[in-house]
Amino acid sequence: MAQKKNILIEDENEQAPQEASSTSEIEEGIAGTPADAVDPLKDLEEKLSTAQAEANENHDRLLRLAAEFENYKKRTTREMEDLKKYATENLIRQLLTVVDNLERAIASAPADNQNNGQSVVDGVALTLAEVMKILEKQNVSPIEALGELFDPSFHQAMCQEESDEHPPNTVVQEFQKGYLIHDRLLRPAMVVVSKTAQNGQPTEKSVDTNA
Repeated sequence: MAQKKNILIEDENEQAPQEASSTSEIEEGIAGTPADAVDPLKDLEEKLSTAQAEANENHDRLLRLAAEFENYKKRTTREMEDLKKYATENLIRQLLTVVDNLERAIASAPADNQNNGQSVVDGVALTLAEVMKILEKQNVSPIEALGELFDPSFHQAMCQEESDEHPPNTVVQEFQKGYLIHDRLLRPAMVVVSKTAQNGQPTEKSVDTNA
């Protein structure tokens, strides 16, 4: 019986050091935890804040891209409309030369034409009228110049001429008609511009395109 008790006492003595060792390890673990350990909640908040900033930046970038694309669409639409409106501009500009020649032919015809001569003039005038109808359908219109104040946006001054009958800078003669296509200048009118006579003495005609 005495031997059994000794054995039990020895077992209890063996367990005691093990418990003490476990307690010591826990205490060491607590003591070894750093005081400035990362707070999981705080770390999550920082990540959320960063993600929100990136989302806002991407949203702003998307808005800018959308605005740029809208401007591109408007610009492209406007360019296409201009292309349709002025597609025939070069052709019409060449056709105006024919109009000029027809007008010169009519202007140079003698006033006392009889029989066949008059019929030719009438035929030329009819042709001119038909051409002008075609131009009108293409939104081409002549620029009114005679008697108007000189406007460098629509008139090209070839020279100046003294005149007591017109105010200075008035168009008194037209060498060549000007034309518009829609609201765009197709070609300016070539004109003579009036100026005040100096001491009643005639002076040389001079070009003044900046009047």
